[in-house]
Amino acid sequence: MTAEKLDFQVKVLHVSPECAPLAKKGGLGDVVGSLPKALRSLGLDARVLMPAWPGVLDMARSLSALPSRPIGSISAALNWRALTARLWRAQIDGLPVYILQNDELFANENIYPEQMDAVTAEPMLFLSYAAFELSRAARWKPHIIHAHDWPTAAVPCALRWHRACSKLAGDFDTVYTIHNMAHQGLFQQECLNGWGFSPDAFSQFNPGSMEFYGQANLMKGAINTADAITTVSPSYSWDIQTQDGGFGLDGVISANRSKLRGILNGIDYDVWNPSKDALIPAHFSADDRSGKKLCRAALMEKFNWQDDGRPLVIFVGRLTEQKGVDIMLDALNRFMPDMIYALIIGSGSELYNRKLADFELNHMESVRTVTAFSEESAHCAYAAGDILLMPSLFEPCGLSQLIAFAYGAIPVARATGGLADTVRDADSSPDGTGFLFTDYSVSELEAALNRALSAKAEPERWDKIVSNAMNEDFSWNASAHEYAALYGDVITAE
Repeated sequence: MTAEKLDFQVKVLHVSPECAPLAKKGGLGDVVGSLPKALRSLGLDARVLMPAWPGVLDMARSLSALPSRPIGSISAALNWRALTARLWRAQIDGLPVYILQNDELFANENIYPEQMDAVTAEPMLFLSYAAFELSRAARWKPHIIHAHDWPTAAVPCALRWHRACSKLAGDFDTVYTIHNMAHQGLFQQECLNGWGFSPDAFSQFNPGSMEFYGQANLMKGAINTADAITTVSPSYSWDIQTQDGGFGLDGVISANRSKLRGILNGIDYDVWNPSKDALIPAHFSADDRSGKKLCRAALMEKFNWQDDGRPLVIFVGRLTEQKGVDIMLDALNRFMPDMIYALIIGSGSELYNRKLADFELNHMESVRTVTAFSEESAHCAYAAGDILLMPSLFEPCGLSQLIAFAYGAIPVARATGGLADTVRDADSSPDGTGFLFTDYSVSELEAALNRALSAKAEPERWDKIVSNAMNEDFSWNASAHEYAALYGDVITAE
């Protein structure tokens, strides 16, 4: 039974280290900033709990979303000491967001730790445990706690194995969403005791525990203990049950597949809408795309290009192996010096920053790179771009292609995970919205980009593809209904 049809208002708390616009490093921030709002529009009482990383409270104040004083405090024990955080309640576009302030604990402006150990994980463990104590300070208690990825995987784990929190197991149901199987939260076994877990949490003889080849795996524990598991696209829910996509947990996922659902992410069209986007120089729509030309002209001027009409190929995303940066640079090299303009926007490791700097230096007439991620630059790139590259090694859902659709930038993408669920190949369907390739290789990406460029050379055909893309609807509405149905099933399950 869907949560909308129950005879009481379902209360859901999303617990996450990111929530746009207050803190965002990737797609998780977009999801947690958008999905709860969509759930509230369906009548659910959905709220968010997150940390006050550097700048978060200032951002909330700039949005006039923060009261003058905190509403209380929350404490939790970690590594044999008591930690306390102030609790603030912000209101972001109608969404209640609880913010935990402890300047020492939440001091990492990058959010995620570079090293994984008992101490560097404390911010995420405190965030997870704070969900159980929220009602004392907020005078509001959720029916369901919805945890996301490894940082809050401890939520369902603690309700099963924590020496104190397990006493609350009957108070909450849990949903756990896997956004990226590659990051599982691996720690030494010795960490568990200081975090409050009983010995039952780790056993080589119990496949349902957190034990994973001698280490403690928070994601494995959450998969085994959550009442329901979701992934961020239907295809990814199957990918993670394979040896290639499961990153060692494919067997655990398969054993729990009866409680697994793949629900496609959406995007917030209040944020990503070229007809009213405040960050782009001109507005446009599917019915009148003239403003897109003005956006291109402004971007060309910004990056000191003399525009000769070549297609503008863009990449917006994290600079990691997962995103296919290596094969992308090799493939783009084959279109130099004068077949395309290429604009690459993203942040990542120093290795990839150097690769991009060298690539731009070798192709100064055709390539520009922005390695300090800028929200404004991303919006302008989507608005000006003709083609978006997403040659991902794997892609749980992907938001860039959904945003690109809205702005009339056509994806050239590898058919994996959420990309396979959302992009229709224009050479295979009259309703095509992009160009797909299967094998993770330079030659396959090159061939797909060539197909896109050939279509771009046929104005009437290209206009049809762009029109198809811009008329797609990937709002959160459909996905929110699926989550509401899931919550209803969890609550009413015996």
